[in-house]
Amino acid sequence: MMDIEITLCVDGSEHRLTVDTRTTLLDALRERLGITSAKKGCDHGQCGACTVLLDGRRAVSCLALAVAYDKADIVTANGLSNGKLHPVQQAFIKHDAFQCGYCTPGQIVSAVGMLQEAASGWPSVVSRDISSDEFTLDDAEIGERMSGNLCRCAAYANIVPAIAEVTE
Repeated sequence: MMDIEITLCVDGSEHRLTVDTRTTLLDALRERLGITSAKKGCDHGQCGACTVLLDGRRAVSCLALAVAYDKADIVTANGLSNGKLHPVQQAFIKHDAFQCGYCTPGQIVSAVGMLQEAASGWPSVVSRDISSDEFTLDDAEIGERMSGNLCRCAAYANIVPAIAEVTE
């Protein structure tokens, strides 16, 4: 066991803390900093409930070691709103895109990251023309791009339209 001092930049605030080098980013956020919007679901990177943006890219924080993200820009669902809900958050409310709500923060963060990836010209496996820089985010594209996030309540029927509304 080895402890190391790191700085986590979470939702615009810097936090200095000493962590065991084996501490996951999720545990550092939740247990050390009290930032609980990223949820511990499967703890194996399969459900996406712990999704955060790391330097603008989606990542499951349960598989990320906190020491590897010293000074990285970390955004949780809490950090998406800046006194006003993010358009994806507003769309999830409008479309009732959550049932129990447990997966909702990870779904929303993943949707924001996915929209940024699509806008940057990153294709998915269902993209019709992977050489194109622009993609139509239809239900198949949204479903594929969000496939790393699971909803045990099966709210997908409302999640996809909520995300689609933001792309319009």
